[in-house]
Amino acid sequence: MNLNLKNKNALVCGATGGIGKASALALAEEGVNVTLVARNEDKLKSVLEELDQNQNQSHTYLVADFSNPSELENKIKEATQSKAYHILLNNTGGPPGGKISEAKTQEFLAAFNQHLICNHILVQTLLPGMKERGYGRVINVISTSVKQPLDGLGVSNTIRGAVANWSKTLANELGEFGITVNNILPGATATGRLTEIIKNKANKTGKTEEEVTQAMQSAIPAKRFGQPEELANVVTFLASEAAGYINGINVPVDGGRTKSL
Repeated sequence: MNLNLKNKNALVCGATGGIGKASALALAEEGVNVTLVARNEDKLKSVLEELDQNQNQSHTYLVADFSNPSELENKIKEATQSKAYHILLNNTGGPPGGKISEAKTQEFLAAFNQHLICNHILVQTLLPGMKERGYGRVINVISTSVKQPLDGLGVSNTIRGAVANWSKTLANELGEFGITVNNILPGATATGRLTEIIKNKANKTGKTEEEVTQAMQSAIPAKRFGQPEELANVVTFLASEAAGYINGINVPVDGGRTKSL
């Protein structure tokens, strides 16, 4: 299958690890010019060196902290003065875990800013270029909690649902311009985030990390955790011309763990 991604420009958020990094690497292999976005410049430089350049791609990076939406807005506006983007991967680390009944209001506000508000800033800034070219792919990495809330992730469950509905509304508005907006819902994926969740569960329950891992994997029909590269494959397809008639959907990539359709 020819994905026809050569010479496309992509902005990849959370690009220094996990799903973001894997997606940046996969897109680059398909000929995409990738702009990496994260807050750690040293890590950005390291990932930049790993990106494929065999098709004369031109890669760069942008240092930005999603806890500061106004700073992000200034930086992305500056970046789009010299380049228009066809692809946006919204991908940000999830809020800390905990019961929703014990969550502080500030936790919701911080997560709302970091996820929905920053996503919105990026879309609004990149949208004119996408419309002008008649091609746009907005892909949001969210969570299976959109379909089935996860215990112990109260703030995350709430914010992910807001992002999913924001995304669906955008898809309805932008489809006529050749722009699609879709969500990827990762299940338990072998990233630093999952390692953190396992450690927290082990500390709270008194079980070993191995016991927690085995219990989590047993709940997955595939009986294993996903790999970031498996999520990146879905990102790359949704970013392509081949996925032009897929719009406004949630795609669980979870080994079958989510019980709902």
